[in-house]
Amino acid sequence: MRIRALFLFLILVFPLFSACRRASQDVFVIPPATHPLTRHYIGYGVVNVSFTHLMSEPGPGGVSRGHLRRGTVLRVLERQHITGQGGARSWVLVEPVSEFVGSGSPPEGNYQSPPVPPRGWLAEVTVEIFDRESRAITASRAMGP
Repeated sequence: MRIRALFLFLILVFPLFSACRRASQDVFVIPPATHPLTRHYIGYGVVNVSFTHLMSEPGPGGVSRGHLRRGTVLRVLERQHITGQGGARSWVLVEPVSEFVGSGSPPEGNYQSPPVPPRGWLAEVTVEIFDRESRAITASRAMGP
């Protein structure tokens, strides 16, 4: 009977001790080839509304410098948070990626008229931001015409 109790005790206690052992500390982390802080841009974005104005400065005081259409792929250079009467709003400084301007499926995609200035500001809610250009192009193609 004592042997049975000892055996039962070992069966119940052994899993508790085996679950508490430390995991191996030999995990290696390989940093990316280009550190994110060394890039000259935040990422890539795609215009997610049918039509939006490209502004000369962030906030309501800016002047329209042109317009962008749904599916336009952009390089996002900077982000600013502007607080006004309507609350806080984020703005992003962008420049269009020349091959994919317009709406629809790049590279056959549509044209942009009038020509878009090289840089301008958009409200961040009008842009979906991605970490890679390939993901932004895929999202632009998925938006369709």
